[in-house]
Amino acid sequence: MYVDGFVIAVPKDKLDAYKAMAKKGGEVWMEHGAKAYVECVADDVPYGELTSFPRAVQAKDDETVIFSWIVYDDRATRDAVNAKVMADPRLKAEMENMPFDGKRMIYGGFETILVR
Repeated sequence: MYVDGFVIAVPKDKLDAYKAMAKKGGEVWMEHGAKAYVECVADDVPYGELTSFPRAVQAKDDETVIFSWIVYDDRATRDAVNAKVMADPRLKAEMENMPFDGKRMIYGGFETILVR
């Protein structure tokens, strides 16, 4: 299994727009071969003294943290799925008008070492 993980700060007044974008994104990713697509909004994420989810994305007082991940069979599948997703015209408007600051997004691909 291979996982893409994301952490972003979303303005609270744009959370509904983000949810709509995520819903559409999830449909597209799943259609193109992702095994799972998960979006979570912060509920218990204190601002740490040294590190924390809010610090990592420089979240402001009027923002909340989103933690998400997409699961694939393997990295080759991830690469193929992401190529199809990026070319999918249904996400073009969302990619051009994201309801968050993409410069503060943390993301990366991970090989799984344990799944229970």
